[in-house]
Amino acid sequence: MDRRNFLTLSGVAAMSGVSGAAGHDDGTIHEHDPKGGILPPGPMLKRKIPSTGEMLPAVGLGTSGPFEVGAEAAARAPLREVLGSFFTAGATLIDTSPMYSTAETVLGELLTAEQQGKAFVATKVWTSGREAGIRQMEASFAKLGVARLDLMQVHNLVDFDVHLKTLRRWKEEEKIKYIGVTHYTTSSYPDLLSIIEREKLDFAQFNYSATTRDAEKKLLPLCADKGVAVIINRAFEDGNLFTAVKGKTIPAWAAEFGARSWAQLFLKFVLAHPAVTCVIPATGKVKNLVDNLAAGFGALPDAKQRAQIIAALN
Repeated sequence: MDRRNFLTLSGVAAMSGVSGAAGHDDGTIHEHDPKGGILPPGPMLKRKIPSTGEMLPAVGLGTSGPFEVGAEAAARAPLREVLGSFFTAGATLIDTSPMYSTAETVLGELLTAEQQGKAFVATKVWTSGREAGIRQMEASFAKLGVARLDLMQVHNLVDFDVHLKTLRRWKEEEKIKYIGVTHYTTSSYPDLLSIIEREKLDFAQFNYSATTRDAEKKLLPLCADKGVAVIINRAFEDGNLFTAVKGKTIPAWAAEFGARSWAQLFLKFVLAHPAVTCVIPATGKVKNLVDNLAAGFGALPDAKQRAQIIAALN
């Protein structure tokens, strides 16, 4: 990031203030540390997509909640600002789904031609049946305004085996670049493990946080072993992590790895796992976006510091 862009984003955060209500993880509400919304200098951390070697910025953007709005200018204006700041910071991955009511349409209509050229757009198929899946995915292409998608994922494993055949064919036809699978609960891990073990996938998306660490046992190691890129959802536990630390000052030792807010501390915990490729907190406010993106800059916690984060939440 150049100095002008750094100062622009820092100024937005400073003017907005980072205290008060903030939307993350499907638009839930929580509090932020007022010092959190400043981006450090330097490039954002990038991680390699194992199947191709393509580098992907480590902090992305979810659309569930904040992007589920109507056509009103007042509702869309903050989202347009979020997208502008997102790309200025060097981030690229935006995750959406037909499950998220209007999110695909809103995203497609707000992205400028220049932003479309920079974006790594990930969406999902979320229905049963081959033909229904094809219709839904074709509708996603139209809503997002693209002829080719970076990543198509089978959402919550719904009719996975049926949709995988379509995804493989579309990948061969270069309609989609990468294919993957998603879920958001630990109860889905046995199925995810079975699928990743037997199928060649580019991406897997699932939940992981400083308080829900079940993925560390088998799922994250398996993804690393099989060369599957990992997108993490629910890094804030739908806002519950902020509830757990409400009224508490971020520990002084967080500065050792550059965390200036609880949001950054929680996200850096996730990114410190080497199998994680990208984390996708959702927000519709620039001040919270800048706070989140800052987690992708600078150092990450080591094993001892990750243990301190866990202890701080118990």
